[in-house]
Amino acid sequence: MQETTSVQRAYTAVVEQFVKTGRAPHYTELAATFGLRPEEAKQVQRKAAESSIACWFVKDTDYVESWAPFSNVPTNYLVTIKGDQKWYGQ
Repeated sequence: MQETTSVQRAYTAVVEQFVKTGRAPHYTELAATFGLRPEEAKQVQRKAAESSIACWFVKDTDYVESWAPFSNVPTNYLVTIKGDQKWYGQ
């Protein structure tokens, strides 16, 4: 996978999973989605976060904390759509 394309695909995959499930995927889930080795997926996900505004990981971990406009940890900003609250905003 070309790096620019893989970084964009990773960014999009994180946003899509947030929309669908209310949480960010772990890089091992991205690895399975894209047929990459886990270490490759981790690097691609990190590059996607670095290339974006307001995307970061929990300090000293590989877990997404926030991926604009979503938060992967509970915040005071609840997002509810049609009575379904499964998202937190940044």
